[in-house]
Amino acid sequence: MDVITLAARPREAGKSGARAARRNGDVPCVLYGHHVNPVAFQVSEKSLKPLIYTDETHLVEVELDKDAWRCILKDIAYHPVTDRPLHADFQVLQEGEKVTMAVPVRYLGTPIGQTHGGRTDYVVNELEVTCLPKDIPSHVDVDVTEIDIGQAIHVSNLDFPTLEFHAPDDQILMTILKPRVLEEPALVEELEGEEGEEGEEGEEGEE
Repeated sequence: MDVITLAARPREAGKSGARAARRNGDVPCVLYGHHVNPVAFQVSEKSLKPLIYTDETHLVEVELDKDAWRCILKDIAYHPVTDRPLHADFQVLQEGEKVTMAVPVRYLGTPIGQTHGGRTDYVVNELEVTCLPKDIPSHVDVDVTEIDIGQAIHVSNLDFPTLEFHAPDDQILMTILKPRVLEEPALVEELEGEEGEEGEEGEEGEE
């Protein structure tokens, strides 16, 4: 798994420090952990892009002065209008201590049902999991090649012994729906029948 290094700068904790960081074009952040006192810092918005605009999970090395912490991006808040990052939380990883986080789901292959004309519906794009730091995956791979029309993949179908999934077992990840065209012929026949009846009435009226 890739490790992204963030060159952090200290900032004053609290709202005033956060506002000052934003005025300088930075994103206010905080890191925390069970055995670490919260540390307030700021980073450039540009440096966060590899963590935000990605379909993979990354480990983060936060470097501040002479200190460094191995973390995960736990949460990020965005501006409701511009979608620019307003604040980011990082959780420090402890060896042997489990962590809970959202991991992207990556679907592999073309479903056989899609080749038969079915409509593929990907319901879930990420899953919340709990695992040890050494077992954090970049993504959860799901092979969909054998899924036919009317079938689905559920959380219960996943086989990842090192991951604890927080979604219910019957949660659908993806499914293949029947093609809409199968319903159209009956509708066309019904409409054609109605048009034929109207035409017959018209002919009788002319007589």
